[in-house]
Amino acid sequence: MRLLLVEDELDIQRFLKHSLVEAGYQVDAAGDARTAMKLAADGGYDILIVDLGLPDQDGIDLILSLRQVGVRAPVLILSARRSVDERVKGLEQGGDDYLTKPFALAELLARLRNLQRRDSSREQTSTRLRVLDLELDLILREVSRSGKPLRLTSQEFALLEFLCRNAGRVVTRSMILERVWGMRIEPKTNVVDVHMSRLRAKVDGGGRKPLIGTLRGMGYVLRNV
Repeated sequence: MRLLLVEDELDIQRFLKHSLVEAGYQVDAAGDARTAMKLAADGGYDILIVDLGLPDQDGIDLILSLRQVGVRAPVLILSARRSVDERVKGLEQGGDDYLTKPFALAELLARLRNLQRRDSSREQTSTRLRVLDLELDLILREVSRSGKPLRLTSQEFALLEFLCRNAGRVVTRSMILERVWGMRIEPKTNVVDVHMSRLRAKVDGGGRKPLIGTLRGMGYVLRNV
């Protein structure tokens, strides 16, 4: 489970990061909105923990910006703003849970587990993914485009599923290696390029409108418009 912790108070950031790692999470940390935006757009995190009092941008505006660029990971808001109006605003503007400072570490961990269960449940109830005329059946492990079935290997299916879940977003080779092949450090391998080439031939072949795009030096994107 990968977390992005966005907290500008370094003592709190260090304490939370250490505690979360001890609890079994993989944690990256950012002290400002600009760094958080870059990490969240590139990192494929499962949950974001966002403090609202950031030095360069209000945390609510950061959450809105993340949602606009397609980041759908659940967001746990941390804030010293305790009023009902502030909590309601945070939840209405893209937050999934709200925890006021000061808080107990046990409560933070419990809320993370709850968000994790909620997100897993939401994923399990969705058995189909659709991007334009491309459709994946996650139960039968079948793929079709414009109603015509495509024959994919299990690895190609996993790769296409990852692209569909991130449709419209650029995904890097490192992200693909980690989420599809389970490699956390990018080795000198062309496995992504080979599988992407084969997948593109099947999905975009036959004169179909190309869906899988390559951004040189950045990664790949499954077009959703």
